Amino acid sequence: MPCTRTSIGLALALLVAPSPAQAAVTGVAFVHGTGKQTNALVDYWTAAMVDSVRLGLPNTTNYVVVNCDFEKYMWDPAAAGCLAGQLSSFIKAKKITDLLVITHSNGGNMLRWILSNPTYDSRYPAVISAIRWVDALAPSSLGTPLANAVVSGTTFEKSLGWLLGYKSEAVIMQQTENMAYYNANWLLGTAGRPALPRDLWAVVGTDVDSSPFDNDSWCGGYSLGVGLETTQWWLDSCSDGFLNCSSQGGAGHEWFHDIEYTYEQEPLSHAQSRRNCFYLDLFLREDVKP
Repeated sequence: MPCTRTSIGLALALLVAPSPAQAAVTGVAFVHGTGKQTNALVDYWTAAMVDSVRLGLPNTTNYVVVNCDFEKYMWDPAAAGCLAGQLSSFIKAKKITDLLVITHSNGGNMLRWILSNPTYDSRYPAVISAIRWVDALAPSSLGTPLANAVVSGTTFEKSLGWLLGYKSEAVIMQQTENMAYYNANWLLGTAGRPALPRDLWAVVGTDVDSSPFDNDSWCGGYSLGVGLETTQWWLDSCSDGFLNCSSQGGAGHEWFHDIEYTYEQEPLSHAQSRRNCFYLDLFLREDVKP
């Protein structure tokens, strides 16, 4: 069941609500998943998704689409270091005091590294301080068995390359045993570990539909849906074709399962949870509002 934020949000608002002269400056950041992105707006999120979500901002220009090398381990300067740099520059340039971060997939791990290790980089504390909370779309918090298959060199390696890349540091990192180690020693927010300094709310994708006769299957790319439905055979019955539901809800708070809020209770595949599919964008737009 979804975890409500109403009571938490009201309590925080009463404690930290700015005076009229100190009104918060709200912004939103979009953080992509695994991959080395140079134009994530076009190649990862699409303008339709980003432009729809940012309509919830008082100032619709207060947004940033991050482009970093998330083929690296999360602590790498090209990964979390790059993310911290771009968020820090955005916060300073726009004078953001209320930042909502929307992550997808492995991007949630990159952001969680920053939240969990505030002394690792001098830029981290200011970034953490500005964050309201994180909306993590299909985060790979506990890793994925598909990364295990790629790294072990099974017969599925070639078929999974399109989805994960070939034995990159990020793929090695997202093996289930490796994520278990990182979660136990370096990252916060999982069971038995201290809470994150800013709440992370996970949106969980539960299934994949790829019927060519169903128009909904074409949202986010039909070919991606077909591939994800194939890989789903090696995952739990509750999965988005890339991640088990248990992994997606493994850190922070489980906000909701896709079908609890999507249009006509459509599930979100791993590709669809970063696109404006089934009113997800409208829901996030409302959440961005201060």
